[in-house]
Amino acid sequence: MIDPIKESTDFGFRKVAKDEKADLVAAVFHSVAAKYDLMNDLMSLGIHRIWKRFTIEASGARRGQHILDLAGGTGDLTAKFAKIVGEKGEVILADINDSMLKMGREKLRDRGIVGNVNYVQANAEELPFPDNYFDCISISFGLRNVTDKDKALKSMFRVLKPGGRLLVLEFSKPIFSALTKAYDAYSFHILPRVGQMIVKDADSYRYLAESIRMHPDQDTLKAMMELVGFEQVSYTNMSGGIVALHRGFKF
Repeated sequence: MIDPIKESTDFGFRKVAKDEKADLVAAVFHSVAAKYDLMNDLMSLGIHRIWKRFTIEASGARRGQHILDLAGGTGDLTAKFAKIVGEKGEVILADINDSMLKMGREKLRDRGIVGNVNYVQANAEELPFPDNYFDCISISFGLRNVTDKDKALKSMFRVLKPGGRLLVLEFSKPIFSALTKAYDAYSFHILPRVGQMIVKDADSYRYLAESIRMHPDQDTLKAMMELVGFEQVSYTNMSGGIVALHRGFKF
């Protein structure tokens, strides 16, 4: 039972004390880290690669830039950004979860991606970087797991350079009712079973499905970004709104 004195937040469909959510989310990703890439391919039928490619194309990344791949996990976006910015640029793969960060580091080093990539364990709500430092920040399928999303968006705004852009790639709300029904059936019945088969953990994938439903919809997230100072905020729905890419600028 939650102490009534403590502030609560959502952990999937459950209510938990705010100061407990980070540890609960950490446990989920410690559990799934080793098979994270495999599960991404299985869950999305490989379509996550198209969503991420679109994000890279929308980033405007150029040689010599400083880019933060926040909640970067196993480094799919970092790998692509590193190639774009070149040896004079820098990409920081940041994640709050050390298991995910280790998987990302091993994966990228095995692929020979070294020299212009650094790894930082960091909380999105309190980023340990200087003001006005990054040309671009991406956060891919990570914002919904953050306890205080407004605080995280403010932190991202602070470390972004004037003229820089934030890209938020996240699961969102399907725009067709028929798709919503099929998506719910997949998320709550099939996905946990696949999680049990592959990583012996149905509960973590049940949480991931629930966390998607609790995440702000497209227009709500757009308004949240504008409220902390981002301008020219827009979003693009992909796969019928199952995923949306939000983009905002700091001027």
